[in-house]
Amino acid sequence: MKIALGQINTTIGDIDGNVDKMIAFAINAKQGGARLIIFPELAVCGYPPMDLLLKDSFIAANLNGLERLRESVTGIAVLVGFVDTNPGDGRPLFNACAFIDGGEIKARQYKTLLPSYDVFDEDRYFEPAHEYVPITIDGISVGLSICEDIWNAKQINTKPRYLIDPIERIVEQHPRLLVNISASPFSTGKEHIRHDLVRNQARKHGVPVVYVNQVGGNDELIFDGRSIVVNAEGELIARGNEFTEDLIYVDIDATDDAALQVSNGVIRSSSDDRTVNSYKAVVLGTKDYVRKCGFSKTVIGLSGGIDSAVVAAIAVKALGAENVVGIAMPSPYSSQGSLDDAQALAKNLGMEYHVIPIERGMNAYNDMLAPIFEGTNRDVAEENIQARIRGGILMAISNKFNYLVLTTGNKSELAVGYCTLYGDMCGGLAVISDLLKTLVYDLAKYINEEAGREIIPKSTMEKAPSAELRPNQTDQDSLPPYVVLDGVLQAYVEQRRKPDEIVRLGYKPEVIMDVINKTDRSEYKRHQAAPGLKVTTRAFGFGWRMPIAQRFKETVGQETYQVVSK
Repeated sequence: MKIALGQINTTIGDIDGNVDKMIAFAINAKQGGARLIIFPELAVCGYPPMDLLLKDSFIAANLNGLERLRESVTGIAVLVGFVDTNPGDGRPLFNACAFIDGGEIKARQYKTLLPSYDVFDEDRYFEPAHEYVPITIDGISVGLSICEDIWNAKQINTKPRYLIDPIERIVEQHPRLLVNISASPFSTGKEHIRHDLVRNQARKHGVPVVYVNQVGGNDELIFDGRSIVVNAEGELIARGNEFTEDLIYVDIDATDDAALQVSNGVIRSSSDDRTVNSYKAVVLGTKDYVRKCGFSKTVIGLSGGIDSAVVAAIAVKALGAENVVGIAMPSPYSSQGSLDDAQALAKNLGMEYHVIPIERGMNAYNDMLAPIFEGTNRDVAEENIQARIRGGILMAISNKFNYLVLTTGNKSELAVGYCTLYGDMCGGLAVISDLLKTLVYDLAKYINEEAGREIIPKSTMEKAPSAELRPNQTDQDSLPPYVVLDGVLQAYVEQRRKPDEIVRLGYKPEVIMDVINKTDRSEYKRHQAAPGLKVTTRAFGFGWRMPIAQRFKETVGQETYQVVSK
């Protein structure tokens, strides 16, 4: 028997489009000789649907979509994720997997473990499964599980998050094959964790495992695919493409009562490089966000700096040069070198480019504010007016031409508040907001290497980073060197280390507390930021749940550091 893995890119709420895609994949799989095709978690409605699940009309449309899939697919069995209703007690819905064969829905398996951490909040909507019943296809019993159900293994979590392990309960029914349909978001390094997880489950239970993951960007989340099949010994038999749709086949040999043999799978190449994976992720995330939100073109403020250069290159890769517009907005403090770098970048990328000086706008603001600012010294208030003029220009262009504004702030800046509300934070998507500044430089180098030529000018990569809001300004006037700042941020934000632990990494206590305090005090800015693409284990977004009005301060040892900054 041949099985097909339908690694597809769904759009939340586009139920007709999702079903059309699954029908097309099923037809191709049938023509390829497959007896069964497996689609990801909640593939009918798209994942994650969030509070659309509170709409009765959404649930009904999802069920109608499942019915259309049942009626339309013939000659091949289907396993597919959808939302089912719960007629009994408890929460009103189930995160479900339907088994369709011969034009009938022959079984429904529900998800047991409902995550409510990081970006997940499934316990808000779904009732957990109460029973496990393997399905049977051509005499082979198959145990079904959904995403998180496979993640409670002790070999992955030293302290399991849940009290039960659904896979252990499923194997009590003696299935000969385990299938997990999933919507597991990407983060750097997660592909190895998933592989080890599936391999160890197969080894532990002596049963082959088929793991089907979705691909594509949905809002802040990016799904990398990489669906896999392993045999009963945990050996990799097949792996799907990364960051793109794929149709993967494996053969199942069930000629005797021994463990099923899986064979003839194709193992697609998979990068384990952090820079390459991050780049591919944000390219896919940008492409899908723009497309799924109904835009065709984007506009970016080009400063001549490294961040806007990388964002522009990502946008061109994702959307094509004809769909990216760059706007340079020099002030009297902008260097000619920065303007030259912005122009060179646009030429290298082949994108549309315009220059709109902002000095007249600055003068107008200064005249309007002169009475109320009388008697005060020039400071950050006047500096930030420049950023807000630029943000206003980009939003005006967006309004006029229906372009989506891509913001260019990185994670290092967003963490410590080195960004301007209603200025450089204006926009519809924060492309690199989960990339630390040092990683942005790595991406710039990779972009040039991949192209085999200079896309991002060498001068952009070599000059000191600067907002150029006053004469001779550099980022390091206000921040530690980025290699230090990023090291502390990675430890504090992504690895969740305590201040004392960060000290033991070699950073100075006063620097650590300055960075931590700035990070904690900048929450009000991040709550007003454009949604950003998640590529690390902990991003600023809906998986980061910190209060804005709070007075808790971290400490190192016995001393509390209260560092005040602008």
